[in-house]
Amino acid sequence: MTAPLPVQAPAALPPAFARWFAARGWRPRAHQLALLDLARAQKSALLIAPTGAGKTLAGFLPSLVDLVENPPPAPALHTLYISPLKALAVDVKRNLEIPLAEMGLDIAIETRTGDTPQNRRLRQRHTPPSILMTTPEQLALLLSYPDAPKFFASLACIVLDELHALANSKRGDLLSLGLARLARLAPAARRVGLSATVAEPEALRRYLMPQPLEGESLAEIVVAPPGALPEISIVATGLPDEEGGEARIPWSGHSARHALPAVYEAIRQNRIVLVFVNTRSQAEFVFQELWRLNDDALPIALHHGSLAAEARRKVEAAMSAGSLRAVVCTSTLDLGIDWGEVDLVVNMGAPKGASRLLQRIGRANHRLDEPSRALLVPANRFEVLECEAARAAALEGAQDGMVAREGALDVLAQHILGCACSQPFDPDGLFAEVCSAAPYRALTRGDFDKLVDFVATGGYALKTYDRFARLRPNAKLEGDMRLRAASPSVVQQYRMNVGTIVEAPMLKVRMIKRGGRRPVGGMGGRYLGEIEEYFIDQLSPGDTFLFAGHILRFEGLAETEALVTKSQSGEPMIPSYYGGKFPLSTYLASRVRRMLAHKAEWVHLPPQVREWLEMQSWRSLLPGEDNLLVECFPRGDKFYLVCYPFEGRLAHQTLGMLLTRRLDRAGARPMGFVASEYSLAIWCLRDPGLMHERHELPLGELFAEDMLGDDLDAWLAESSLLKRTFRDCAIIAGLIERRYPGHEKSGRQVTFSSDLIYNVLREHEPDHILLRATYIDAATGLLDVGRVAAMLKRIKGRIVLKRLDRVSPLAVPVLLDIGKVQVDGEASEALLSEAADKLIEEATRLV
Repeated sequence: MTAPLPVQAPAALPPAFARWFAARGWRPRAHQLALLDLARAQKSALLIAPTGAGKTLAGFLPSLVDLVENPPPAPALHTLYISPLKALAVDVKRNLEIPLAEMGLDIAIETRTGDTPQNRRLRQRHTPPSILMTTPEQLALLLSYPDAPKFFASLACIVLDELHALANSKRGDLLSLGLARLARLAPAARRVGLSATVAEPEALRRYLMPQPLEGESLAEIVVAPPGALPEISIVATGLPDEEGGEARIPWSGHSARHALPAVYEAIRQNRIVLVFVNTRSQAEFVFQELWRLNDDALPIALHHGSLAAEARRKVEAAMSAGSLRAVVCTSTLDLGIDWGEVDLVVNMGAPKGASRLLQRIGRANHRLDEPSRALLVPANRFEVLECEAARAAALEGAQDGMVAREGALDVLAQHILGCACSQPFDPDGLFAEVCSAAPYRALTRGDFDKLVDFVATGGYALKTYDRFARLRPNAKLEGDMRLRAASPSVVQQYRMNVGTIVEAPMLKVRMIKRGGRRPVGGMGGRYLGEIEEYFIDQLSPGDTFLFAGHILRFEGLAETEALVTKSQSGEPMIPSYYGGKFPLSTYLASRVRRMLAHKAEWVHLPPQVREWLEMQSWRSLLPGEDNLLVECFPRGDKFYLVCYPFEGRLAHQTLGMLLTRRLDRAGARPMGFVASEYSLAIWCLRDPGLMHERHELPLGELFAEDMLGDDLDAWLAESSLLKRTFRDCAIIAGLIERRYPGHEKSGRQVTFSSDLIYNVLREHEPDHILLRATYIDAATGLLDVGRVAAMLKRIKGRIVLKRLDRVSPLAVPVLLDIGKVQVDGEASEALLSEAADKLIEEATRLV
């Protein structure tokens, strides 16, 4: 890592700022003054600082000073602040307005997000504020207007908050392309990246800067001193057994219901608590269960991305005012939200990553010199191991590394069309501009030209259809090689569909009066939020479900709205959401493997978990740090192969599909598999362990690295996974639009359109650039091929087979897991229908 820039003696603050700091009894921190000095030298910088170190003020201080010392003669955009979250943009604006008011500074600050009314967005383009708080999607929209050069001409500074959360994603790719365009429209604008501690700061320094054709450009780096070590506890209580004996920690499951009384007690004993969950469905469940326990009538609220904007803003305002005792929330409140009175963060379930845990812990206390407090609530025994590994990593300050990736091709296709919507572009000039964005440094001219042709015509197989012709030559002057948007409708469609977040089609949820179809709460009724279309499709009138903190009764559909009434049903369903789960990080997985392999690291584990591992060691073997334990045992009329890669559910699902293909070819007759974050179980009609010993199925060949060749290609050709991935790529690239003026396509319509195009391209143009983007996406996303490949390489020659007469203690959780997958459509015996106690007794009996 490059050494931090030495902090020089800072120039004096303007009097108004010096008086403000003195009135609060504060002194500017060294890293805040360092950024001010770098700004005065017109240098871009990356600030890495812990929560509570004043990152936000450090990022804005140079802009505020410049606006005071050099006030603009007319309204003009000076600073563009880009946030990964709408809630964070609103919160930063609110917190920045406080010192401005106290200093008596008349500096216009506004937000521009998807929740901003259309009339205000229009006014902002004509009369911009000095400081605009926005998101990557809104930046792409602003750049698509013909007046973008005028709007951004005065831009002096770009502040990128929580950069570590944006850079290594498709949203980060879209933002990097927007930054490349801003480098042309406002070349003098400096850039400030604000980030929590990261494992690889060089990648963020590179991301911040326009990259030259040769070599690389890095932003300066300023590193603030670390804060106090966090205080992290783990809930290890469980449900009492039937005789009222020692509480039992669950062997499997993901709800953490057993620990909710302890969570409620933590809420009672603290002033304000943030209860983080990993999915929106879990948020609804946990909120409802806490209300059942809420005998004290404590003000507890719910916050996630599917709720109505008005409901989210109300919760955020109540938190800022200190009128709530707890908020159950998802990643919508992960980043940067500055609620200084939060004194405890609860993480329901395992955190899945060391960096994510540190980020969430940082929401508590928000004071640099005082420890943040966190409570981890594992849902099962394996999650106890993961939570303990995460706690150790957090206390060491260890971070997950960034996964190396190149800029996404579908995102670039969207950007190319956006450029054409603003003004005609020259392909040569745009190619050079795109390559200055760090994620696209390695882009070839051939791939760029294929993308331009795709945006212009749809590609060879689609060019005969006018609907795919989105670019045409400008041709206003002879020899003009520029391209422009084909029609005003193309421009409109782009602006309605911009962005890289592809969620399943949503339906609005609206309250009506019981017994009628007349909305409650005015002409439109009370809008509660949005829920996924596929979930509503499963409901019949009278079914109940949890949403927005209520038990709701489904009454029917009215166009694109689900009409509901309140209910008191005791067993409501819980909606699930597409793409909601976080994968287990590579770094945390390696720490869990190390913990299992080294008994000395069990000292902090609850007695029940230690006994579980000791029993596994006696009954079978424990997985090693770098080997792969494979257990084979009979159960019922099936034979089971269970292995423990600890590489996350996505990688295990891919491994399961590939292994079942190989087992089938070898004659083991696999019937199905189940994958968890930690292990994989496959059940067969023949014994894989016996086949190995007879040399019919050597495990070294079964787990050979070549499975990622022909086996992977054959599986992808047969599965629907590529079609689902293609749909997302086609939506991002603009080949399929979800939204039209006045209406939105249903999920079935989008899927039908994308499947039809996918089949045409597979048959007539298999090398189409969008199919290549689909393969890349599938490999790095749903398939996690990189982790499977790294695992197969790691375990080569290190596979340990243990044949058993019955299920092992470590195998019990995966056999109880609900994520069972059918193979070849054959129905396998449902293990999950068997009583958990029976399975546990079988695994733990002595003889």
